[in-house]
Amino acid sequence: MDIIIGGIQTLIKLYVYCFVAHAILSWLIAFNIVNLGNPVISMINDFLHRITLPVLRPIRKVLPDLGGIDISPVLAIVGLYVVAGLLGRLAMHMAFA
Repeated sequence: MDIIIGGIQTLIKLYVYCFVAHAILSWLIAFNIVNLGNPVISMINDFLHRITLPVLRPIRKVLPDLGGIDISPVLAIVGLYVVAGLLGRLAMHMAFA
């Protein structure tokens, strides 16, 4: 069971890295450091957008409009770390039971 929980925690970490990569790439695009005209950048941006949107969409529906500030990725990352922590506690509890 520890292997399964460890695998899920690893997937959560990878998903968090996707959120961070998407945020950094969006800043690079916004400041014209990279261009979406580049097909590789466009594919990476599309992939990161598609993979993070299913988690961000419900959070954005609940959050009030904060203007140009989007804190939904931060809330998603915190939520994912909470889930990973709960899984760690579950693994510890199961080990001592």
